[in-house]
Amino acid sequence: MNFTLRQLQYFRAVAEQRNFGRAAQACHVSQPALSVQIRALEDIMGGPLFERRARDILLTPLGRDALDHARRILGAAERLDRFARDHSSGHRSLSVGLIPTVAPYLLPGVLAGLRSADLSLRVQVREARTERLLSMLKAGEIDAAVLALPVGARGLAEVPLFEDRFLLAGSETRLNSLTVSPDALRPIDLNAAQLMLLEDGHCLTDQALEVCGQDRTSAHINMGASSLATLSRLVAEGFGLTLIPELAARSEADAVPGLKLLRFGAPEPARQIGLVRRDSSDGAEWFGQLAEVIRQVGENIVSETRN
Repeated sequence: MNFTLRQLQYFRAVAEQRNFGRAAQACHVSQPALSVQIRALEDIMGGPLFERRARDILLTPLGRDALDHARRILGAAERLDRFARDHSSGHRSLSVGLIPTVAPYLLPGVLAGLRSADLSLRVQVREARTERLLSMLKAGEIDAAVLALPVGARGLAEVPLFEDRFLLAGSETRLNSLTVSPDALRPIDLNAAQLMLLEDGHCLTDQALEVCGQDRTSAHINMGASSLATLSRLVAEGFGLTLIPELAARSEADAVPGLKLLRFGAPEPARQIGLVRRDSSDGAEWFGQLAEVIRQVGENIVSETRN
Protein backbone atom coordinates (compact mmCIF):
# COMPACT_ATOMS: atom_id res chain seq x y z
CA MET A 1 0.00 0.00 0.00
CA ASN A 2 1.73 3.18 -1.21
CA PHE A 3 -0.99 5.74 -0.54
CA THR A 4 -1.37 7.49 2.83
CA LEU A 5 -4.36 8.42 4.96
CA ARG A 6 -3.46 12.08 4.45
CA GLN A 7 -3.74 11.66 0.69
CA LEU A 8 -7.14 10.02 1.10
CA GLN A 9 -8.26 12.87 3.39
CA TYR A 10 -7.20 15.45 0.78
CA PHE A 11 -8.90 13.44 -1.96
CA ARG A 12 -12.15 13.29 0.02
CA ALA A 13 -12.00 17.02 0.75
CA VAL A 14 -11.55 17.95 -2.92
CA ALA A 15 -14.42 15.64 -3.91
CA GLU A 16 -16.71 17.22 -1.32
CA GLN A 17 -15.66 20.85 -1.88
CA ARG A 18 -15.31 20.53 -5.69
CA ASN A 19 -12.59 23.14 -5.44
CA PHE A 20 -8.88 22.81 -4.62
CA GLY A 21 -8.70 26.12 -2.77
CA ARG A 22 -11.65 25.38 -0.46
CA ALA A 23 -10.39 21.83 0.08
CA ALA A 24 -6.99 23.18 1.13
CA GLN A 25 -8.65 25.54 3.62
CA ALA A 26 -10.75 22.69 5.06
CA CYS A 27 -7.61 20.58 5.50
CA HIS A 28 -5.56 23.53 6.89
CA VAL A 29 -2.82 23.21 4.28
CA SER A 30 -1.65 25.30 1.36
CA GLN A 31 -3.22 24.66 -2.03
CA PRO A 32 0.12 23.69 -3.66
CA ALA A 33 0.79 21.11 -0.90
CA LEU A 34 -2.66 19.61 -1.37
CA SER A 35 -2.28 19.53 -5.16
CA VAL A 36 1.04 17.69 -4.87
CA GLN A 37 -0.55 14.96 -2.75
CA ILE A 38 -3.52 14.61 -5.10
CA ARG A 39 -1.17 14.20 -8.08
CA ALA A 40 0.83 11.58 -6.14
CA LEU A 41 -2.39 9.67 -5.37
CA GLU A 42 -3.39 9.81 -9.04
CA ASP A 43 -0.01 8.34 -10.00
CA ILE A 44 -0.60 5.49 -7.53
CA MET A 45 -4.14 4.89 -8.80
CA GLY A 46 -2.96 4.90 -12.42
CA GLY A 47 -5.13 7.71 -13.75
CA PRO A 48 -6.82 11.04 -13.04
CA LEU A 49 -9.29 11.17 -10.18
CA PHE A 50 -10.77 14.54 -11.16
CA GLU A 51 -11.95 16.18 -14.31
CA ARG A 52 -10.57 19.68 -13.89
CA ARG A 53 -12.74 22.42 -15.38
CA ALA A 54 -12.48 26.21 -15.20
CA ARG A 55 -15.00 26.77 -12.42
CA ASP A 56 -15.71 23.29 -11.19
CA ILE A 57 -14.19 19.89 -10.50
CA LEU A 58 -15.89 16.59 -11.22
CA LEU A 59 -14.92 13.05 -10.33
CA THR A 60 -13.82 10.77 -13.13
CA PRO A 61 -15.20 7.20 -13.22
CA LEU A 62 -11.98 6.10 -11.51
CA GLY A 63 -12.44 8.87 -8.95
CA ARG A 64 -15.99 7.81 -8.13
CA ASP A 65 -14.93 4.24 -7.49
CA ALA A 66 -11.88 5.30 -5.50
CA LEU A 67 -13.93 7.71 -3.36
CA ASP A 68 -16.18 4.91 -2.09
CA HIS A 69 -13.14 2.93 -0.95
CA ALA A 70 -11.47 6.03 0.50
CA ARG A 71 -14.49 6.90 2.62
CA ARG A 72 -14.67 3.40 4.05
CA ILE A 73 -10.95 3.39 4.85
CA LEU A 74 -11.08 6.82 6.47
CA GLY A 75 -14.19 5.87 8.46
CA ALA A 76 -12.46 2.78 9.83
CA ALA A 77 -9.33 4.77 10.62
CA GLU A 78 -11.34 7.42 12.48
CA ARG A 79 -13.13 4.77 14.54
CA LEU A 80 -9.80 3.16 15.39
CA ASP A 81 -8.40 6.55 16.39
CA ARG A 82 -11.37 7.21 18.70
CA PHE A 83 -10.97 3.77 20.24
CA ALA A 84 -7.26 4.37 20.88
CA ARG A 85 -7.92 7.77 22.46
CA ASP A 86 -10.72 6.40 24.63
CA HIS A 87 -8.57 3.49 25.77
CA SER A 88 -5.59 5.69 26.61
CA SER A 89 -7.82 8.04 28.62
CA GLY A 90 -9.24 5.21 30.71
CA HIS A 91 -12.42 4.51 28.73
CA ARG A 92 -13.30 0.95 27.82
CA SER A 93 -15.74 -0.40 25.26
CA LEU A 94 -17.67 -3.46 26.40
CA SER A 95 -20.05 -5.81 24.64
CA VAL A 96 -22.59 -7.27 27.05
CA GLY A 97 -25.15 -9.96 26.31
CA LEU A 98 -28.50 -10.41 28.07
CA ILE A 99 -31.12 -13.14 27.87
CA PRO A 100 -34.52 -12.06 26.43
CA THR A 101 -36.39 -12.50 29.73
CA VAL A 102 -34.05 -9.96 31.35
CA ALA A 103 -33.01 -7.49 28.65
CA PRO A 104 -36.15 -5.35 28.10
CA TYR A 105 -36.77 -4.94 31.83
CA LEU A 106 -33.22 -4.41 33.08
CA LEU A 107 -31.55 -2.52 30.24
CA PRO A 108 -33.17 0.95 30.53
CA GLY A 109 -32.21 1.27 34.18
CA VAL A 110 -28.74 -0.18 33.68
CA LEU A 111 -27.86 2.16 30.81
CA ALA A 112 -29.19 5.12 32.79
CA GLY A 113 -27.21 3.96 35.82
CA LEU A 114 -23.99 3.77 33.83
CA ARG A 115 -24.52 7.30 32.56
CA SER A 116 -25.34 8.74 35.98
CA ALA A 117 -22.40 6.96 37.60
CA ASP A 118 -20.11 8.52 34.96
CA LEU A 119 -18.28 5.23 34.54
CA SER A 120 -15.65 5.03 31.82
CA LEU A 121 -17.56 2.28 30.04
CA ARG A 122 -19.07 2.30 26.57
CA VAL A 123 -21.53 -0.58 26.47
CA GLN A 124 -22.80 -2.39 23.38
CA VAL A 125 -25.75 -4.72 23.95
CA ARG A 126 -26.48 -8.13 22.45
CA GLU A 127 -29.69 -10.02 23.22
CA ALA A 128 -29.79 -13.80 22.77
CA ARG A 129 -30.72 -17.02 24.53
CA THR A 130 -28.40 -18.58 27.09
CA GLU A 131 -26.78 -21.15 24.82
CA ARG A 132 -25.95 -18.54 22.20
CA LEU A 133 -24.61 -16.06 24.76
CA LEU A 134 -22.31 -18.68 26.26
CA SER A 135 -20.95 -19.51 22.81
CA MET A 136 -20.38 -15.81 22.09
CA LEU A 137 -18.70 -15.34 25.46
CA LYS A 138 -16.31 -18.25 24.95
CA ALA A 139 -15.52 -17.06 21.41
CA GLY A 140 -14.71 -13.55 22.62
CA GLU A 141 -17.61 -11.94 20.75
CA ILE A 142 -18.95 -10.43 23.97
CA ASP A 143 -17.18 -9.52 27.22
CA ALA A 144 -19.88 -10.43 29.75
CA ALA A 145 -23.39 -11.82 29.92
CA VAL A 146 -26.36 -11.38 32.25
CA LEU A 147 -27.83 -14.85 32.76
CA ALA A 148 -29.71 -17.05 35.17
CA LEU A 149 -27.21 -18.89 37.38
CA PRO A 150 -25.63 -21.29 37.79
CA VAL A 151 -24.01 -21.57 34.38
CA GLY A 152 -21.53 -24.23 35.45
CA ALA A 153 -19.31 -23.87 32.37
CA ARG A 154 -15.57 -24.29 32.60
CA GLY A 155 -13.47 -21.20 31.95
CA LEU A 156 -16.17 -18.77 33.07
CA ALA A 157 -16.41 -16.68 36.22
CA GLU A 158 -19.90 -15.90 37.52
CA VAL A 159 -21.12 -13.48 40.19
CA PRO A 160 -24.65 -13.60 41.67
CA LEU A 161 -26.45 -10.26 41.50
CA PHE A 162 -30.03 -10.60 42.78
CA GLU A 163 -32.84 -13.07 43.37
CA ASP A 164 -35.75 -12.92 40.93
CA ARG A 165 -38.82 -14.71 42.30
CA PHE A 166 -41.55 -16.25 40.17
CA LEU A 167 -45.18 -15.09 40.30
CA LEU A 168 -48.21 -16.92 38.98
CA ALA A 169 -49.88 -14.95 36.19
CA GLY A 170 -53.24 -15.32 34.51
CA SER A 171 -56.69 -13.82 34.19
CA GLU A 172 -58.69 -13.01 37.31
CA THR A 173 -61.10 -15.83 36.50
CA ARG A 174 -58.29 -18.37 36.19
CA LEU A 175 -56.63 -17.33 39.43
CA ASN A 176 -59.92 -17.30 41.35
CA SER A 177 -60.64 -20.84 40.21
CA LEU A 178 -57.58 -22.27 41.96
CA THR A 179 -58.57 -24.74 44.66
CA VAL A 180 -55.50 -24.10 46.83
CA SER A 181 -55.32 -20.98 49.00
CA PRO A 182 -52.61 -18.46 47.94
CA ASP A 183 -50.64 -18.88 51.18
CA ALA A 184 -50.33 -22.61 50.58
CA LEU A 185 -49.98 -22.52 46.79
CA ARG A 186 -46.94 -24.31 45.37
CA PRO A 187 -45.89 -24.54 41.70
CA ILE A 188 -46.26 -28.33 41.85
CA ASP A 189 -49.97 -27.82 42.62
CA LEU A 190 -50.59 -26.39 39.16
CA ASN A 191 -52.36 -28.47 36.54
CA ALA A 192 -50.00 -29.11 33.64
CA ALA A 193 -52.84 -28.64 31.16
CA GLN A 194 -53.22 -25.02 32.32
CA LEU A 195 -49.55 -24.10 31.97
CA MET A 196 -48.31 -21.93 29.11
CA LEU A 197 -44.56 -21.38 28.77
CA LEU A 198 -42.04 -19.84 26.40
CA GLU A 199 -40.94 -21.87 23.40
CA ASP A 200 -38.16 -24.40 23.76
CA GLY A 201 -34.69 -22.91 24.12
CA HIS A 202 -35.47 -20.29 26.75
CA CYS A 203 -33.82 -20.98 30.09
CA LEU A 204 -36.91 -19.55 31.81
CA THR A 205 -38.91 -22.47 30.38
CA ASP A 206 -36.48 -24.96 31.90
CA GLN A 207 -36.65 -23.17 35.26
CA ALA A 208 -40.45 -23.06 35.22
CA LEU A 209 -40.68 -26.75 34.35
CA GLU A 210 -38.30 -27.61 37.18
CA VAL A 211 -40.14 -25.66 39.90
CA CYS A 212 -43.46 -27.08 38.67
CA GLY A 213 -42.16 -30.63 38.81
CA GLN A 214 -42.75 -31.11 35.09
CA ASP A 215 -40.54 -31.96 32.12
CA ARG A 216 -40.58 -30.92 28.48
CA THR A 217 -41.95 -34.29 27.37
CA SER A 218 -45.34 -33.51 28.87
CA ALA A 219 -47.91 -33.37 26.12
CA HIS A 220 -50.19 -31.15 28.21
CA ILE A 221 -47.94 -28.08 28.48
CA ASN A 222 -48.19 -25.39 25.79
CA MET A 223 -44.65 -24.18 25.01
CA GLY A 224 -45.12 -21.90 22.02
CA ALA A 225 -44.85 -18.24 23.03
CA SER A 226 -41.75 -16.41 21.78
CA SER A 227 -41.63 -13.70 24.46
CA LEU A 228 -42.94 -12.80 27.90
CA ALA A 229 -44.96 -10.00 26.32
CA THR A 230 -46.81 -12.50 24.11
CA LEU A 231 -47.22 -14.94 26.97
CA SER A 232 -48.67 -12.24 29.24
CA ARG A 233 -51.30 -11.30 26.69
CA LEU A 234 -52.32 -14.90 26.12
CA VAL A 235 -52.84 -15.75 29.78
CA ALA A 236 -54.55 -12.40 30.42
CA GLU A 237 -57.17 -13.48 27.88
CA GLY A 238 -57.79 -16.66 29.84
CA PHE A 239 -55.83 -19.15 27.74
CA GLY A 240 -53.95 -20.54 30.73
CA LEU A 241 -51.51 -19.75 33.53
CA THR A 242 -47.81 -19.01 33.48
CA LEU A 243 -44.89 -18.11 35.70
CA ILE A 244 -43.52 -14.59 35.34
CA PRO A 245 -40.35 -13.35 37.06
CA GLU A 246 -40.60 -10.32 39.33
CA LEU A 247 -38.24 -8.48 37.01
CA ALA A 248 -40.91 -8.46 34.30
CA ALA A 249 -44.04 -8.48 36.46
CA ARG A 250 -44.75 -4.77 36.89
CA SER A 251 -43.90 -3.90 33.30
CA GLU A 252 -46.14 -6.61 31.88
CA ALA A 253 -48.98 -5.91 34.34
CA ASP A 254 -48.93 -2.22 33.36
CA ALA A 255 -48.93 -3.11 29.65
CA VAL A 256 -51.68 -5.75 29.88
CA PRO A 257 -54.68 -4.53 31.95
CA GLY A 258 -56.27 -7.98 32.25
CA LEU A 259 -53.13 -9.61 33.64
CA LYS A 260 -53.36 -10.58 37.32
CA LEU A 261 -50.48 -11.77 39.50
CA LEU A 262 -50.38 -14.05 42.52
CA ARG A 263 -47.50 -14.88 44.85
CA PHE A 264 -46.72 -18.44 45.81
CA GLY A 265 -46.49 -19.48 49.43
CA ALA A 266 -43.10 -19.54 51.13
CA PRO A 267 -40.55 -20.60 50.13
CA GLU A 268 -41.21 -18.78 46.88
CA PRO A 269 -39.66 -20.26 43.72
CA ALA A 270 -36.95 -18.05 42.23
CA ARG A 271 -34.05 -17.79 39.85
CA GLN A 272 -30.68 -16.19 40.55
CA ILE A 273 -29.59 -13.53 38.06
CA GLY A 274 -25.85 -13.09 37.68
CA LEU A 275 -23.07 -11.62 35.57
CA VAL A 276 -20.65 -13.96 33.78
CA ARG A 277 -17.30 -13.35 32.07
CA ARG A 278 -14.33 -15.38 30.89
CA ASP A 279 -12.03 -16.07 33.81
CA SER A 280 -9.09 -15.33 31.51
CA SER A 281 -10.23 -11.78 30.76
CA ASP A 282 -8.73 -8.77 32.54
CA GLY A 283 -11.96 -7.68 34.15
CA ALA A 284 -11.51 -6.95 37.82
CA GLU A 285 -12.39 -3.23 37.69
CA TRP A 286 -14.91 -2.94 34.89
CA PHE A 287 -16.61 -6.20 35.85
CA GLY A 288 -17.12 -5.03 39.42
CA GLN A 289 -18.44 -1.65 38.30
CA LEU A 290 -20.86 -3.17 35.84
CA ALA A 291 -22.01 -5.82 38.32
CA GLU A 292 -22.77 -3.21 40.96
CA VAL A 293 -24.90 -1.11 38.59
CA ILE A 294 -26.87 -4.16 37.41
CA ARG A 295 -27.31 -5.36 41.00
CA GLN A 296 -28.74 -2.02 42.14
CA VAL A 297 -31.14 -1.75 39.21
CA GLY A 298 -32.31 -5.36 39.53
CA GLU A 299 -32.82 -5.16 43.28
CA ASN A 300 -34.80 -1.92 42.91
CA ILE A 301 -37.15 -3.49 40.35
CA VAL A 302 -37.85 -6.66 42.33
CA SER A 303 -38.21 -4.69 45.59
CA GLU A 304 -40.89 -2.50 44.01
CA THR A 305 -42.73 -5.65 42.94
CA ARG A 306 -42.66 -7.00 46.50
CA ASN A 307 -44.07 -3.83 48.06
